[in-house]
Amino acid sequence: MTRHIIGTREEWLAARLDLLQAEKELTRRSDELARRRQELPWVQVDKEYRFETDEGSASLADLFRGRSQLLVYHFMFGPDYRAGCPSCSAIADGFNGFVVHLANHDVMLWAVSQAPLAKLQAFKRRMGWTFPWASSRGSDFNFDFNVSITEDQQRRGGFEYNYRPGAALPSRADQGPGAKAAAMTGTDAATFMRQRPGMSAFALDDGVVYHTYSTYARGLDGLWGMYQWLDRAPKGRNETGFWWRHHDMYDKR
Repeated sequence: MTRHIIGTREEWLAARLDLLQAEKELTRRSDELARRRQELPWVQVDKEYRFETDEGSASLADLFRGRSQLLVYHFMFGPDYRAGCPSCSAIADGFNGFVVHLANHDVMLWAVSQAPLAKLQAFKRRMGWTFPWASSRGSDFNFDFNVSITEDQQRRGGFEYNYRPGAALPSRADQGPGAKAAAMTGTDAATFMRQRPGMSAFALDDGVVYHTYSTYARGLDGLWGMYQWLDRAPKGRNETGFWWRHHDMYDKR
């Protein structure tokens, strides 16, 4: 039986009002952080990146599709994966609903991955997704934005992720959540770990593309709608391990 404090309605209301003040403080702090994000200096993107999309080859500027703002979710789907990362997939499950709202508010949202376009299209059909998804295969985009590493970097270290230098990674990692997630993508843990999650924001001004913001790792929590709901559930996240799946795999455990 779950053990928890049992109280009266009056006790609950007093505690809830106290919590409400803390929630309001967090909201105000979040508003301030959003303002600071928007005040970051813009950095001109000089490199010519190319992407494969459903409509053909595209530049970074093409991904804006007439808007002045572009949000890219760096989706972990490497060239050797057979399915997308289950964590990235859980985040992307929310994209279909709000991508149309963003597009009608001068913002394009894309997922970008290193896997060939045909693999992305097949997985997208399996998941029932309609948001735009581009392949950066053959370009430096993923490496320049620190969401992919080479096998040599994996062996030797010397890469950067989440604004910190990365150390050499084990060539094998057959245990733990990384191995479980890797199995869901149809690959091994070492191959799986050569991709990393993140999101980046860009602006298009007078034909010039600027990089304005990137975040990684726990910085993506706010985009993970599932966790926003769990944080408000009676038992919270209540996790003992890597429990989530691709949304079509829960009945197949």
